[in-house]
Amino acid sequence: MVHPFSKSDAEAFFARLKKANPEPRTELSYVNAYTLLVAVVLSAQATDKGVNKATETLFKVADTPAKMLALGEAGLTGYIKTVGLYRTKAKNVIALSKILLEQHGGTVPRDREALESLPGVGRKTANVVLNVAFGEETIAVDTHIFRVANRTGLAPGKTLREVEDALVRIVPRAYLLHAHHWLILHGRYVCVARTPKCSQCAVFDLCRFASKTEPPKAVRKPAVGRAKRQGN
Repeated sequence: MVHPFSKSDAEAFFARLKKANPEPRTELSYVNAYTLLVAVVLSAQATDKGVNKATETLFKVADTPAKMLALGEAGLTGYIKTVGLYRTKAKNVIALSKILLEQHGGTVPRDREALESLPGVGRKTANVVLNVAFGEETIAVDTHIFRVANRTGLAPGKTLREVEDALVRIVPRAYLLHAHHWLILHGRYVCVARTPKCSQCAVFDLCRFASKTEPPKAVRKPAVGRAKRQGN
């Protein structure tokens, strides 16, 4: 049976991730709460890099709901056609922009229920907006965070919501604001899906993963036979 993370384990886990990256940030490019919302909606089943490439020019002409509506669905499609599911996303962005203007005075609401009522916005997207735009202590669980939480044993769960709830319980309050950024970046660049880069992992010794690859040099034990030969 895998020994579950204790609060002290979690404290050490996030202290190390913080030391490596004291002020983590989303890798999506945005200029205000509205463009952040649009970028996150576009990022579903797409890479941040791909979304940023599309929005680099888009946000220069449409950085408010009113400007996006003026652009129209056809006009928006021309900017985001390199992003996966772009037709559906264009419809959702235009629809949510209209709702923001009609029901929220053109501003992005700081309210989960209101956010999740927008077309194309689910719990994960709402959590990102609440965290990044408004500084709420939310954790947006994506495939990277789901993998890291389960693989390391930090916060196992069978669903995204189970993992989110487990993370909220185990992450020390001092790290809660930036927790999902540390976890997503760790999953994106170190604890990758196919062959995790355990030799680069700051939390190698805390991780419960049974199939770890080569450990970091700092925690490797010298071979006994080699040590004896060196001593002769």
